[in-house]
Amino acid sequence: MRVGLELGAFAWPGGPSAIGGTVARFARLADEAGFSSLSTGDHLWQGHNAGGEEQPYLECFTTLAVMAANSERCRVSPVVAGVHFRHPALLAKTVTTLDVLSGGRASVGLGVGWNADEAAGSGIPFPPVAERFEMLEETLRILLGYWHGEQGDGKAHHGKHYRVDRALGVPRSLTRPHPPIMLGGAGDKTLRLVAKYGDACNLYPTPDMPDRLERLRELCDEVGRDYDEIEKTCCLPFDVTGEDGTGDGTSELLDTLGHLAGQGIQTVIGIVAAADPLRQVELIGAKVLPALAQE
Repeated sequence: MRVGLELGAFAWPGGPSAIGGTVARFARLADEAGFSSLSTGDHLWQGHNAGGEEQPYLECFTTLAVMAANSERCRVSPVVAGVHFRHPALLAKTVTTLDVLSGGRASVGLGVGWNADEAAGSGIPFPPVAERFEMLEETLRILLGYWHGEQGDGKAHHGKHYRVDRALGVPRSLTRPHPPIMLGGAGDKTLRLVAKYGDACNLYPTPDMPDRLERLRELCDEVGRDYDEIEKTCCLPFDVTGEDGTGDGTSELLDTLGHLAGQGIQTVIGIVAAADPLRQVELIGAKVLPALAQE
């Protein structure tokens, strides 16, 4: 099993002036310890599960660039980017740039988004969910047009939501045929897009997760896709130190990871929202990753 990390909160001792150094150190420690990926969410406001909108939150791709600059092996990816935030042409350029600057380590996680209050408060359109799914499929087609097309000769896209007359992307991504695409969500609409376009699915460890994976297998059969080609990932909070920051919950985490592996999950992305994220990386890197490597 592979284990990645997602920074889910930035309210650390030292305030804003300490955030840059902590993010850089977080990336270096994770890379050295052998984690597989580094991520952050894609929001303008902090979510209620991490203290609410008055808490600090960083822009996704800028943060990923800092993580990439302070690591050498980890893949870097949003988990997951909201389709309503960026035009697909800008998203293609952003992810390609991240891939080139990281030496070919970028992936992209995509989803339809969920925080209507954040969008409304920021003046960003947030169409109904059915429309956002249409936008998501068009975005996937446009991204693949940029990444699969020849230089200067990418396919045009004239859709319901987006018009791209010339999918020109220079330079091309270093990751070939394209940076891996992960889609977040467990509903049938998302899983159909995974079967058709995705390299990975991202689920939460809900009781119906095995049923959702079986449904993905059925959808892959419908479109003639090899189910085993798709990476099965799962997001869940990681906190092995407890509320007072002194505990050691690594054995419980190992049990959880073993259970998820038994359900077919290949990669777990741990959301780190603790006050001391560096301690989380150190403990998990020292005790959990070596134990997984021996299994």
